[in-house]
Amino acid sequence: MSKLFLVPTPIGNLEDMTLRGIRVLKEVDLILAEDTRTSGKLLKHFEIKTPMQSHHMHNEHQTVASVISKLQGGTTIAIISDAGTPAISDPGFLLTRACVQAGIPVDCLPGATAFVPALVNSGFPNDRFIFEGFLPVKKGRQTRFLSLQEETRTMIFYESPHKLIKTLGHFATYFGADRQVSVSREITKLHEETIRGTLTEVLDHYRAKPPKGEIVIVLMGKSSK
Repeated sequence: MSKLFLVPTPIGNLEDMTLRGIRVLKEVDLILAEDTRTSGKLLKHFEIKTPMQSHHMHNEHQTVASVISKLQGGTTIAIISDAGTPAISDPGFLLTRACVQAGIPVDCLPGATAFVPALVNSGFPNDRFIFEGFLPVKKGRQTRFLSLQEETRTMIFYESPHKLIKTLGHFATYFGADRQVSVSREITKLHEETIRGTLTEVLDHYRAKPPKGEIVIVLMGKSSK
């Protein structure tokens, strides 16, 4: 029986790829990639010639059983996402759970993930926090906001640029316009920036300057005073 490796990939700066990650991707028999075209560029950059197979949110339910079969047959497999750590708002959880249930060893390498630098850069308390990932688009969105209104821990969200203003507006409605927020975008990339302030201030900023790139929102928890 072989092993499944979860290998983080850079979220922007290729220098964030670890030496161990490169070695593992070269040594395994097969790489499962969220998008083989995107990952192909990464593998070419690091001269990794390991075969790839598509494994993404639209097919992972159908492919898990065959991947487990390969692992049980002795194939060593690594899974990567387009950027960051697999299974963190990316494919990987279903396969990891299936491996655990089947008694197949799993090894998640440490490496790049977007929410950690965004949290630290915010300057908000980070001894206790919650990671919410992407909010529901429609169904369950209001319920999620209501469930978080009394949350005192720092909250972390992922958001797309075209939905940022709408989401910040919802935050102002449910958490108060004066709640402190930190928005980091393009982390590790050339145009990386973090905008901090009240929800009103940050909303005004992005209304005047529409955002681009990958975004992490860090929201201060409710004051316990």
